[in-house]
Amino acid sequence: MAVSRRTERVNELLRERLGTLLQRQVKDPRLSGMITVTGVDTSPDLRQAKVYISVLGLEDEKEKALEGLRSAARFLRHSLAADLSLRRTPELIFLSDSSLEIGDRVLGLLRRVR
Repeated sequence: MAVSRRTERVNELLRERLGTLLQRQVKDPRLSGMITVTGVDTSPDLRQAKVYISVLGLEDEKEKALEGLRSAARFLRHSLAADLSLRRTPELIFLSDSSLEIGDRVLGLLRRVR
């Protein structure tokens, strides 16, 4: 399904702002590790946004970070609503993105082959 230009812009804006909010305003100890917002996929009606995150660390740390993000979702949504001029601020659904780890593993294997 094709994504409209508007949805692409909203996705990018949400990704940038969430990254900033996570660095500067969220004080949950479960989010102490290196967390990167790798992408956002907003529904066409802007009711929901799947936020893909990558967490550097062990599997246990990743699960704790996801729990922390899920508990901070209302705060983050409220902060986004105050910061952005959107008619509707989407509900945030946090999901783990392991593509960076997979890419790193592939690069490591390629280095070994050389």
